[in-house]
Amino acid sequence: MTVDPKQLIVITGGPGSGKSTLIDSLAQAGYARSIEAGRGVIQDQVAIGGHALPWQDTASFAELMLCWEMRSYHLAANMTGPVFFDRGVPDVAGYLQLLGLEIPAHVEKAALAFRYHPQVFIAPPWPEIFSQDKERKQTFEEAVRTYDSMVAIYAKYGYELIELPRTPVEERLRFILSRLQSGAFGSAQ
Repeated sequence: MTVDPKQLIVITGGPGSGKSTLIDSLAQAGYARSIEAGRGVIQDQVAIGGHALPWQDTASFAELMLCWEMRSYHLAANMTGPVFFDRGVPDVAGYLQLLGLEIPAHVEKAALAFRYHPQVFIAPPWPEIFSQDKERKQTFEEAVRTYDSMVAIYAKYGYELIELPRTPVEERLRFILSRLQSGAFGSAQ
């Protein structure tokens, strides 16, 4: 089955900027979605006593996130209508860039091969809603640097970034759905 990249809509940004809450709202509205790789990998690694954690083995963590994102992309091929991604393959390259690590050739190749809608929503840093939890250990300053890295990496791969407003989730949902219904992201459900 061929994937239409225009149906695959990424929401990215730094941690604690409201991405996952927004995607949960989109799912409640009936839209297909992916699960964030980083949080999923952390939860699974903690559950099994694994070492592929961002505070233990960043290279293994990045590899598992890449596998997760590619799998999410393939699963989207079986879905109809728009699919909202809580981050995408380029986020893995952005994570490595953030840490000052070299982006391996296979990660670069994946970011070029696994394409999404050419417009990507990005959630800006938002100190009023930022919080840490057992998986999100980054500081707000690290969240800002992550945002900056995602801006740079998505631009590098040819995406146009659309910044989400710093508004309650209901307004962010309306912002995205109005773009979806206007035809900016293909046909609505």
